[in-house]
Amino acid sequence: MRCCAPCLAAEHQFGERTARRDMERYRRAGPDTTTRHLLAALAAVDLSEAALLDVGAGIGVLHHELLGDRFASATHVEAAPAAIAEARAETERRGHGDRVRFIQGDFVDLADDIAPADVVTLDRVICCYPDYISLLTRSADKARRYYGLSAPRDRWYVRLVTALENLGRRVTGNAFRTFVHPTAAMDRLLHTAGFTLRSRRATIAWEASLYERKASPAGLSR
Repeated sequence: MRCCAPCLAAEHQFGERTARRDMERYRRAGPDTTTRHLLAALAAVDLSEAALLDVGAGIGVLHHELLGDRFASATHVEAAPAAIAEARAETERRGHGDRVRFIQGDFVDLADDIAPADVVTLDRVICCYPDYISLLTRSADKARRYYGLSAPRDRWYVRLVTALENLGRRVTGNAFRTFVHPTAAMDRLLHTAGFTLRSRRATIAWEASLYERKASPAGLSR
């Protein structure tokens, strides 16, 4: 695998201290708001013995919550090794070690070697990736039935805060950047990829969306 700027920046931004803090907060308070919205949306759809592909999975909150009666397995793709280490330890603690495959690196580079899944999720991931078109296109291609995405809202005040945060990082020599990608363009891209928007919930700064793959003319899923 070739090295990439987003991966190097992610390793710096999401190191051991951050991963440990995120896991402690998750154990204390449960999933973050966007994750809860994605979980609620998935709870409302018909799934049984499903496979999950979580891109930019962090400490693995989605598969920690979903592996049960309705989800049988998960693939965890994450650029930051420290986050994977925390996720792996928690997975073993929950008795799910034989049901999760962990992959470290940039999903866009690795996509050719990653199998499709019933559900693909990107929770607060697209905002960390400059080339959202490649990330959305390659990840959507892996989703057989549903595609869950959370991202910053495409609003002026979110863009302003993001710009100020990036300026602070630039001043301190931090290469990590965040992005507010256009919601309408992402919706169009996913529509072209064969999905329709099933649900969307928003906070003041974030929105979580679930898309469903449209049936083929023969009435069969892809």
